[in-house]
Amino acid sequence: MPLMQALEQRQSSRSFRSQDLPLDVLSNLLWAANGINRPDGKRTAPSAGNSQEIDIYTALKTGLYVYDPAAHVLNPVLEDDLREFTGQQDFTQTAPVNLIFVADLDKLGRYPDDVRAFYSAADTGFVSQNVYLFCASQGLATVVLGWLDKDALAQKMGLKDHQKVILTQPVGFPAE
Repeated sequence: MPLMQALEQRQSSRSFRSQDLPLDVLSNLLWAANGINRPDGKRTAPSAGNSQEIDIYTALKTGLYVYDPAAHVLNPVLEDDLREFTGQQDFTQTAPVNLIFVADLDKLGRYPDDVRAFYSAADTGFVSQNVYLFCASQGLATVVLGWLDKDALAQKMGLKDHQKVILTQPVGFPAE
């Protein structure tokens, strides 16, 4: 789909079918979000000072995984279904994929705390917009969520103090 058409189709949707995404679609989604698109290791989304501090955790009914852009694989983290913790809305449990954007603030260590918070939020926005455009191009539904208990989710995920949940983004086929 041409970019202008994807921009025209880009929208937030809060209604999902529970149907799993095919693995090739999930693979392409993660690559579009923040995959490596150049030989020098740079990504599809920019990051402050090329810090690449945003990790994409993927909550599925089969468990929690973290995307490894270098190997282009999902590495298992937990066998628990954490989708219910990715937002206050019921549809997070219906959407088959819930992306969790986590900033590794140690990768932004040279900046003051307020700047690290700003950069991690901005960089998450770039990744999230890539997800929106991919979803528009593939006829998928998505929405960014900030209404969630980030501390509870971080605890369930086993994150360290330097890792912060920024936003979540459910993805799936639109409900009919």
